[in-house]
Amino acid sequence: MLYGRYQFTCRMETGAILPAYKGSTLRGVFGHALKRVVCALRRQECKTCILKKRCIYPIVFETPLAVDMPEGSRVSHPPHPFVIEPPDTEQMEYRPGETLTCRLVLFGEVNNNLPYFVYAFQQMGRIGIGKRVNGKRGRFVLEEVRNGRKVLYSEKDGKLDLAGDPEDLTLVDPDAVNAPRTVAGGRKETLSAVAPAAVDGNGMKIRVALQTPLRVKFENEIKADLPFHVLARAMLRRMSSLCNTWGHGEPDLDYRGLIRRAGHVRVIENRLRWFDWRRYSNRQERRMFMGGMLGSIVYAGNLGEFLPLLDFCEKVHLGKNTSFGLGKIRVRDAG
Repeated sequence: MLYGRYQFTCRMETGAILPAYKGSTLRGVFGHALKRVVCALRRQECKTCILKKRCIYPIVFETPLAVDMPEGSRVSHPPHPFVIEPPDTEQMEYRPGETLTCRLVLFGEVNNNLPYFVYAFQQMGRIGIGKRVNGKRGRFVLEEVRNGRKVLYSEKDGKLDLAGDPEDLTLVDPDAVNAPRTVAGGRKETLSAVAPAAVDGNGMKIRVALQTPLRVKFENEIKADLPFHVLARAMLRRMSSLCNTWGHGEPDLDYRGLIRRAGHVRVIENRLRWFDWRRYSNRQERRMFMGGMLGSIVYAGNLGEFLPLLDFCEKVHLGKNTSFGLGKIRVRDAG
């Protein structure tokens, strides 16, 4: 599955007041701007539009309308092909000249539509973001777009260079978890960044940090705790749905066996807490509660075969509402 993570640096032209967590704000304006950029039949709803299978807007934002899953697929609701990672800071007031940096993560062939997304961000700056101050929202200029160290767009020359190839994100055999692999552009990269330590002969010990609220369902309920088998189920669902929809199909894994073995992994330290987050939905015209778990948790056990899956989900986020930037995790050695 192609995977691109693009950093957008914006310079504020006017002052702005933004929420502490900016994922919902950025996603909302991004959707509005993208539709303005690409929609040919603006007065028609996507579900009745004859272009919905071709237009990049429904593919990105109205994914179930635009993407037909293959017969027999277990994915009932195709995932959006993007994640917006808002700024790490909780800064709420921005002055003219200050910068706001966020990231856009893209999956699959949607990476080939990057020019539309860059143009949409330029439009976002003209539309404005945040709370209205004296009747106007904060406006910005798109200063730069990067893929890693590669500058793809710069305000100075106004040119877009698409030479920064997206990564080919795949799972590898657990026995080769620390082996280098070749990705798009000929670069070599190690899949797993984790080097867990042994714990009393009982495998490994890792810390999973939840950096943005994690919302996972188990037995039809949003969980407020995270035993490893619940985390493993959520990771397998995320991997399966993304690879089915935007990759080369579902990996051939022993799903039942993985879940069974995940049940033997122990929690040895739990520093999770519940975080209540609200957002206003323009579509539903009401405030929505979207709380989730934050903090960290340490697992111990035979975790080797789960390392590629953990690394995969570090990159693609996890759980519900990932397009807002929720479910960002980081995995570290806890030895």
